[in-house]
Amino acid sequence: MKIGVPRALIVTMAGLFSMYHIVLGLYTIDVPTNPLPVMMAMVLYGMVSTMSLLPGGPQQMPHWLAAANVVVGILMTMLITPQLDPAREGGLGYATWYVAAIGTIMTITSTRRRHAYAWVGISALVVQTILWGGPGLLLGTGVIGSIAWVAVAHILSVAMLKASKDAARFSQAEREATNWQAAQEAHLYERQFRLGQTGTTAVPMLRLIESSGGDLTDEQRQECLNLEGAIRDEIRGRSLLNDAVRREVMAARRRGIAVTLFDEGGLDDLDDAARDAVLNTLAEALRTTAAHRVIARTAPPDSDVAVTVVGLSPSQEPEPAVEDDEEDEEIALWLEIPKTVRV
Repeated sequence: MKIGVPRALIVTMAGLFSMYHIVLGLYTIDVPTNPLPVMMAMVLYGMVSTMSLLPGGPQQMPHWLAAANVVVGILMTMLITPQLDPAREGGLGYATWYVAAIGTIMTITSTRRRHAYAWVGISALVVQTILWGGPGLLLGTGVIGSIAWVAVAHILSVAMLKASKDAARFSQAEREATNWQAAQEAHLYERQFRLGQTGTTAVPMLRLIESSGGDLTDEQRQECLNLEGAIRDEIRGRSLLNDAVRREVMAARRRGIAVTLFDEGGLDDLDDAARDAVLNTLAEALRTTAAHRVIARTAPPDSDVAVTVVGLSPSQEPEPAVEDDEEDEEIALWLEIPKTVRV
């Protein structure tokens, strides 16, 4: 279970902290010689703070918004510092609220993974502060603290991004491991199933061979060949086999028909009902064919055809004598079973 701080709560706290700087500015509004530019700076700051904290936006701040934050930070110092006397007796107090405000929006910018913009904005604050009141005011006005905020935000943002990428990589590795384990279990089940089918097919004949000492009749020898073909079907036929097909293939071989099955993955995308409909159609074709040799092969996965069945028989036309013993064959059966068979 994933546990964390709600984003809405974080945004709300950041918004309240941002608005706190405006409260400080209003509290010391009598310190500047002209409060109007200070009020304009407050408005600009409130606008970019609100846009930077709006919920629902992308995690990485858009370039235009990051640039707007930098521009507003520069404008704030240009609007406020001329209204303040850096040598004021008793210090400026909270009248330098804009320093913490700029540090806040630059921290938000860095947190939202626009580190270059954040450092440009904070660097501009440092330069303007030095030009306005000298290096001594960097500490007294809180500029050093703003720099520290941006640095911490930068470090945490990079660390969190790395942690997020690591978590995504580990999650991907976990999914791949799970898929690999599932594939291995499927292969193990397939091997066990095929071994079970082979045992069911071969064990009775093996017992007969043992009991007879290998002295088999011609019919029994032919049955051994038929059983050998059935075992071969379990290896090469795979998804072309169900109980009906196994039964009709064996019956066809006992009638003297040579049956060859080739599974090349063309049925892998079919559900159980569709596959059974296709295989039952194949079984019916094997039951009714009079061909001497039958070849059933799955079609490519992107084809609308599921299985192609070809039946060949010796040609009935008289042929001139030739030196070899091969017989010419003609097509006695041609069947293309579609993937959507009407039941």
